[in-house]
Amino acid sequence: MVTVAIVQARWGSSRLPGKVLIDLGDQTALSRVTDAAAAVTGVDKIVVATSVLPADDQIATWCAERGLICYRGSEADVLARVHEAAEAEGADTVMRLTADCPLLDPFVCSQVLLLFRQTGADYASNVDPPTWPDGLDCEVFTASTLASVAAQAVQATDREHVTPFIRGNRKRFRVENLDCPVPGLAGERWTLDTISDLQFLRAVLAHLPSDRPTNLAEVLAVLADNCEIYDQHEGVQPRSKGGSHDPSQIVSFGISGQALLRAERTIPLGSQTFSKSHIQLPQGKAPYFVTHGDGGRICDVDGNRYVDLSCGLLAVLLGYRDPDVDQAIRRQLHSGISYSLASELEGQLAERLVEIIPCAEQVRFGKNGSDATSASIRVARAATRRDRIAICGYHGWQDWYIGATSRNKGVPKSVQELTTPFPYNDLDALYTLFKVHPGEFAAVIMEPMSVEEPAPDYLATVAELVHKQDAVLIFDEIVTGFRYALGGAQDYFGVTPDLAVFGKGMGNGMPISAIVGRADLMGQMEEIFFSATFGGESLSLAASISVIEKIRREPVIPSLWKNGQKLASSVSELIKRFGLGEVIRLRGKAPWKVMVFEDHATAHKEAIRTLWMCEMIKHGVFTLGSHNICYAHNDDDLAIVSTAWEKALTVIREELDSGDLERNLPCPAIEPVFRVR
Repeated sequence: MVTVAIVQARWGSSRLPGKVLIDLGDQTALSRVTDAAAAVTGVDKIVVATSVLPADDQIATWCAERGLICYRGSEADVLARVHEAAEAEGADTVMRLTADCPLLDPFVCSQVLLLFRQTGADYASNVDPPTWPDGLDCEVFTASTLASVAAQAVQATDREHVTPFIRGNRKRFRVENLDCPVPGLAGERWTLDTISDLQFLRAVLAHLPSDRPTNLAEVLAVLADNCEIYDQHEGVQPRSKGGSHDPSQIVSFGISGQALLRAERTIPLGSQTFSKSHIQLPQGKAPYFVTHGDGGRICDVDGNRYVDLSCGLLAVLLGYRDPDVDQAIRRQLHSGISYSLASELEGQLAERLVEIIPCAEQVRFGKNGSDATSASIRVARAATRRDRIAICGYHGWQDWYIGATSRNKGVPKSVQELTTPFPYNDLDALYTLFKVHPGEFAAVIMEPMSVEEPAPDYLATVAELVHKQDAVLIFDEIVTGFRYALGGAQDYFGVTPDLAVFGKGMGNGMPISAIVGRADLMGQMEEIFFSATFGGESLSLAASISVIEKIRREPVIPSLWKNGQKLASSVSELIKRFGLGEVIRLRGKAPWKVMVFEDHATAHKEAIRTLWMCEMIKHGVFTLGSHNICYAHNDDDLAIVSTAWEKALTVIREELDSGDLERNLPCPAIEPVFRVR
């Protein structure tokens, strides 16, 4: 079995030409990388893979002078170049390195190779997710995997960056990753691409030996003792792992269809959640299963990549695989998940919630939104000794709420009759409920805002009406919490309820929710029964603490507002340009915009929405009908979404004008599970 380390190198660089052969002190970047490769345990050969361009003659000459194997191939098709080099040297296993990483640690590379061999993976790396400094990158894969990718990958970015096709097709390839044991290093930039990088690396290497490769510990020690070195490193940007996708390539959902048939044999609907199931997606025109997410994007089982505007139904606030949250989870995992007694994490998170949420004096935890809303209702009923509940919005799957919707099968009629909906922004409707049932309402539970702006003083007046009835006002902030403001919509609008419930984004995808409120009401928790084995599960608590600290430390919420508004403005202009303002509208606040579709003279709104979803998915955007912005969404993501909107509206306009939209619809129109907003 032959293991070949292939070092990609080129002379050309728009920012720093000739960077791989620039003097870094006693050595060049390329010499340091090849020396490090030679020190990796298990590597049999080293090959420098460069292009056939005349400029790269210098690299070929450099290799010849040092007796190194140099393979020359396509400048643009790096995948073909690496594949051909591997074939030429009879490789069974390939270690891919790049010549712009002069601080490459051979011990780390040896660990990646060991992980690859011990797990039987098709691909192993230390870059996905990135937890090591940018500049210690190492990827290992089988030669057969490389050959398969070289034959199948067609997108330009996959050919240029070699491995994104592997990481994006985890149904086909087994992928493993080596995580860095030292937290907080993912933001470090130790690669060579700019003048600032060059100055930084020269300053670091001046303190390190030149007769052997360096290691992580040595570099960290130098930086700890010479903090001024960081001052030379300006404009550090987050790393790009390559692989931004060409949405026009999304054409097949064959593996998704097969996976659905298998899942339906053992799982009703093939999914745990109505909104994630096939009945809420365009049949045959959408993915049903994902393999992984990264930042603001997801990959499906067919290897298609999307900008994700669902973000786990708004649960992914920061982005998939957020390094800070994931590190907090990994750190806590070493101490355990669920214990026989409470952990101090419960109090630590509760204290933070009391600090940031206006109504919070005490806190209890659940695992999802329905846990929290149902607990708040039980508290209100216990405190008031009343049974009736008034609702406005969506509040979960439990009997007390869902019985008041069209999805009430299985809910006793006596329970259904205790809950009454009222429309948002309609004070008269709420007043009428109180008049018809005086002194009978235990609570009013409402989303402080969803798609509709509250009328002036509406929320404050609701609070006044509720308190005149000696009832409890509950804000359902499962969506708005940690999104409108750190303290939720109550903080944003300046109206404080008696109780409130939070969830979704508070754990960045981890299952956690919270009931918070006045101490006298929360005291009922000692009398009612609200108790769960996993209420104090530690990984979710650690994740939520990390989320709060990141929001406090970084411009998370301002970014949600800024990017949400940027996208909404772009889309609104497109809707106006195509003359579709009477058919499609964006409603809600910038961090969470919801698409509202209306009937057209030639097509029903359900058909228009279905066609829109088909076209958005086709052009690389996954959405269930809203802009669920996360912190990881960047300008590239927003540009892809805007382009997808433009293409979707083009088709919708043409089909509406022809009068054939419903006749030409590529799948049955999607009907809502039930109507809430």
